[in-house]
Amino acid sequence: MTQDQRYAIAEEVVDRLMERGWRISFAESCTGGLAAARLVDIPNASRVLDASIVTYANEAKTHFLGVSPQTLEAHGAVSEETAREMAEGICRAAGAEVGVAVSGIAGPSGGTAEKPVGTVCFGFCINGITKTVTRRFGALGRRQVREAAVDFVFDTLKSEWEDRT
Repeated sequence: MTQDQRYAIAEEVVDRLMERGWRISFAESCTGGLAAARLVDIPNASRVLDASIVTYANEAKTHFLGVSPQTLEAHGAVSEETAREMAEGICRAAGAEVGVAVSGIAGPSGGTAEKPVGTVCFGFCINGITKTVTRRFGALGRRQVREAAVDFVFDTLKSEWEDRT
């Protein structure tokens, strides 16, 4: 995907949020704030973004987002269960209608047979309805996994609104 395509998709997401009068917030782990940064690249981002947070450590996920220690123990940080709680937690914390969570293994180490490098779990809480998904981007390299995850976030948000129209 080119930078121009990335910009156009993020711009469409901002426009759709403004049309609805909705706010968006991100709870990011492996992407380290890249999703929020992409949104901030778009004019009028301040009209739709109040707050986002990087919760890299499990303790931060629990403290700031209310992710249950039991969820982390049973499923791990890289799980749809954790991504769900992160997305719902950022909506509560920021008072946003849209909460996006990203937690994954960007590499080059940290992968397992069940969760190889390139595994990223996402949570999308949109107007009270939460969906989760796991993508395996492969061992592309740390930067590429993170960029692919952010591309997926914005593609998913764009598709979500296309599906509702």
